[in-house]
Amino acid sequence: MDAETEAALVAAGRRYFADRRAKVPGFVRRTFGLRGTLGLHRHALGWDILKAPINVALSPLFVASRLGALAADGLSARGIARWLRARRILLPTAVARETERRIVADLLELPWRQGGSGSSRDALAEAMLAEPALRALIQRRLEAGVEARVAARLGDYSGTRSAVAEMTTAMGTLGAGALAFNALTPGVLSLAPALSAILAHQAALAAFPLGGALGSVWLGLFPVAASPLQTGAVVVSLMMTGSILAAFAGVVADPIQTRLGIHDRRLNRLIDALEDEFTGSGRHGFVAREHYLARMMDLADAGMATLRLFRG
Repeated sequence: MDAETEAALVAAGRRYFADRRAKVPGFVRRTFGLRGTLGLHRHALGWDILKAPINVALSPLFVASRLGALAADGLSARGIARWLRARRILLPTAVARETERRIVADLLELPWRQGGSGSSRDALAEAMLAEPALRALIQRRLEAGVEARVAARLGDYSGTRSAVAEMTTAMGTLGAGALAFNALTPGVLSLAPALSAILAHQAALAAFPLGGALGSVWLGLFPVAASPLQTGAVVVSLMMTGSILAAFAGVVADPIQTRLGIHDRRLNRLIDALEDEFTGSGRHGFVAREHYLARMMDLADAGMATLRLFRG
């Protein structure tokens, strides 16, 4: 391919991606506004409820794979880095698949052929067809792995929804701890001891043989402590409840992120990464930063739980 034709190809691609960026605000309002996210989360009714807790458990492995890819890049082990980034660690949920379909078919306007739905529109090919010199080269360029690259980027993008769901649930436990216990509880590990203590107190009060009034006085003088078994049961119960709620956390998180412009910025980062894949400039990559923030909240939760354990 001569330099002039290559330049025309890149120019056509850049026009296409510029057009995609212009469509981002409208797409975000339709897809992640309150009405849009309610329609999106209809797909969570089903197996997503079971996949959500598994994805929470797999998230640290996802982060480890991406950190490993960064380390491999630093060591110039490009093959290992590509292999690690191609791993889709998290289980694909129905909400994630529907989000990917909307991004590909409605925002990027590229062909989508998965499940029972399909779209044949190819706005990228149309943009290149506008350049007469490129018509003979369109198929060759598309066969160079564009669809696979889009799928890989979308895998990381969809994974951010799992991380945001975790952070939304963590904010819920933080608020619950602040209101109920006047304490910092960024996760179930720090919330469980306080909740277990209340449950142990209520159980002891109900079992006190001389009535509730005297029981309150007695337990005020001689407080009971939750057993490790009881605390463990509360931790498991909170984790299961939180993981199930995480499947629907986007109903709350999506409109907030829409108002704050987070969805717009994240989609623009995705489009930047796809444009670089197409043009070969390699300036940008799509990084799922939300996973790292979620792991930081996990560390904060574990730290608060450890501090309370030693204080006790």
